[in-house]
Amino acid sequence: MVDTLTKKKRSWNMSRIKGKNTKPELLLRSLLHRQKFRFRLHDRRLPGKPDIVLSRYRTAIFVNGCFWHRHENCKYAYTPKSRRKFWLKKFDETVQRDQRKHKTLTDTGWKVIVVWECELKRKSDEIAAGISLRLRGSTNN
Repeated sequence: MVDTLTKKKRSWNMSRIKGKNTKPELLLRSLLHRQKFRFRLHDRRLPGKPDIVLSRYRTAIFVNGCFWHRHENCKYAYTPKSRRKFWLKKFDETVQRDQRKHKTLTDTGWKVIVVWECELKRKSDEIAAGISLRLRGSTNN
């Protein structure tokens, strides 16, 4: 399949894809805030600048888009038909970078939670309850 957009229009479209403060991220932040969690956002001091940082629980949360971060067996993690080699390389680099930053965080005593965009859309309350249980179950405060 050939791209039907001009290079300029495709570039413009891609430039509009946000890296932070996405709708799924805002939804999760709202749910966590309702449960009285306090957190920082995009802390540059931590590897990968996690989307949500709960210092009290030494937990970093990444809200991953299924397409970019390759959510396994997800319909949104498709590979474009054009420039396949380019996309596969790009996706592979993203997955490897994710693994490196998660390992660095866990090696330094942080817990890492990954929340997938599609799961957050389908069952946001369950996701938030699971995170709450995991966090509150990990401390005696």
